[in-house]
Amino acid sequence: MNTLSAVIAFLMILSACSSNQTDPTDGSSGQEGQQQEENPTDPKFFFYGADLSYVNEMEDCGAQYHDNANVPRDPYEIFGEAGANLIRLRLWHDPSWTDYSNFEDVKKSIRRAKALGMQVLLDFHYSDTWADPAKQEIPTAWVSQLDDTEALGNLLYAYTYETLNALAEDGLLPEMVQVGNEINPMILQQGELEWPIDWVRNAALLNKGIKAVRDIASERNTEIGVMLHIAQPENALWWFQKATDAGVLDYDWIGLSYYPLWSEYGLDEASEAFSTLITTYNKRLMVVETAYPFTLENADQANNILGSDALVAGFPASPEGQLGYLNKLRDVIQNSGGEGLIYWEPAWVSTNCGTLWAQGSHWDNATLFDHDHKATKAMEFYNAGIK
Repeated sequence: MNTLSAVIAFLMILSACSSNQTDPTDGSSGQEGQQQEENPTDPKFFFYGADLSYVNEMEDCGAQYHDNANVPRDPYEIFGEAGANLIRLRLWHDPSWTDYSNFEDVKKSIRRAKALGMQVLLDFHYSDTWADPAKQEIPTAWVSQLDDTEALGNLLYAYTYETLNALAEDGLLPEMVQVGNEINPMILQQGELEWPIDWVRNAALLNKGIKAVRDIASERNTEIGVMLHIAQPENALWWFQKATDAGVLDYDWIGLSYYPLWSEYGLDEASEAFSTLITTYNKRLMVVETAYPFTLENADQANNILGSDALVAGFPASPEGQLGYLNKLRDVIQNSGGEGLIYWEPAWVSTNCGTLWAQGSHWDNATLFDHDHKATKAMEFYNAGIK
């Protein structure tokens, strides 16, 4: 595949992550006193999060992050001191194509977050690579059991349990766990996605993952929130109904990816879907992925995914516009009863390293660091997370 074709393919996959999908069957911080009180059961508590899955790799690629005073800092400290209280991290099963987002890399990241008193949301992709609405590729090691739901469920349970148990042994248990990433389609498939969803199979697998989290939490005498994550609120409306009907009930959180560019719901309308999901299923809700451009300029050879078509009226592609968007979305989430907002990949800056598709970053215009790797004004979003 040539470079242009590869980039186009990547853009199509990312667009699908938040596409207008419908169901085919239906037609305490290291800086003491800066964080909010760590009491997530308090109805006034709100999670201000950042997905920092790329940080270790970016640092190894030479990225140096600067705070808003342009002082070089540990990026985790930048976010923690700004007011972030939750760090999200992805985990791939056996990503032989990269040295990152594997177990050892994730363990390093969790340790960095917890050292600063921030909570952790661990995102199991249940794949060796990116899982999203366009791709739910089964780990290579599990392919032989693809058609045996019981055996596959046992593998999923064992992997989830053993991963969390190993983290527990090092005092690194996450406070929340995603059982799958953007699981709009059926999980653990091979190649082209199968539609409609086989809910007998899908429910059995998801419930195995959930049980593994519950078992570890019980054995370790702690609480771990279980989250199910769907891309775009319109898809969550049908998906959670199907899941409920199929017996997927024992979860705590509805996690959503929300990008206005790819959603039926504009920024002013999204509260309708959020509140419907909360009241219908009596679950907590958090937007675990969103982003907004601070510029339309590209810093490298990797085409940017969010362009002018991602802009929302009243919020220009500027640091001020980026901050305004985040504050507005936070208000929408809170007013509808939601309890958190996580920015997706705010530290995926441009470096000399490459992706699967090009050199640089496809997100450099939508990070919370400018092209000189200095924190943008939108980092002020996290200020509300400070006491």
